[in-house]
Amino acid sequence: MLRRFTASLLPSASSAIFVLAWTAVLAPVLRAADPLFDSAKAKLDRLLDGTAQPGSEMVFTPAEIEAWTRVKAHDEVGDALRELHVTLETDSGSGSALVDFLKMRQARGKDTNALMARILEGERPLKVFLRISSSGGRCTVYVTRVELSGGEISGALLDYLIKTFLLPLYPDVKLGQPFDLPLSMERVEIQPAGVHVTMKK
Repeated sequence: MLRRFTASLLPSASSAIFVLAWTAVLAPVLRAADPLFDSAKAKLDRLLDGTAQPGSEMVFTPAEIEAWTRVKAHDEVGDALRELHVTLETDSGSGSALVDFLKMRQARGKDTNALMARILEGERPLKVFLRISSSGGRCTVYVTRVELSGGEISGALLDYLIKTFLLPLYPDVKLGQPFDLPLSMERVEIQPAGVHVTMKK
């Protein structure tokens, strides 16, 4: 569960924290040949094994987030996600990708009803905008806008995409609800230079 949460944290910020797998993307990359992936994984391992020092700060750069997510996306959904790009600002960020939702479902052995299959057929540009608030060992992630093929989506279609494509990958993700940060984290902040994780003192 902690690994799924941390996975969502990275991309979600971006995607740090949530999103990174839904908004993420893929390019066939060998893990051992990608130093950015190795760097991100080493930082995650320090969080997961409890070796991060109290009061210390760990920064995941946009490039590390993209590299880590390429590998994660490839593991989860093959080539259904491509060309990930992460943009970070103060307390907010966005992730964009080319997404084939039907391929995502097929990669996980799932069928899609005929109506939604027609709506979602083919590869489409997806962009997700996030805002994050975090302090005192708590965090809240808000999805502020979602664009599919250049147009904003909301309502029933957005709910369907979250339920069908995000939650099966990251069942522990909470959107718009405060939750306790794991692993002795004090706060998670998004800055243009990266996602900052500060440990409790």
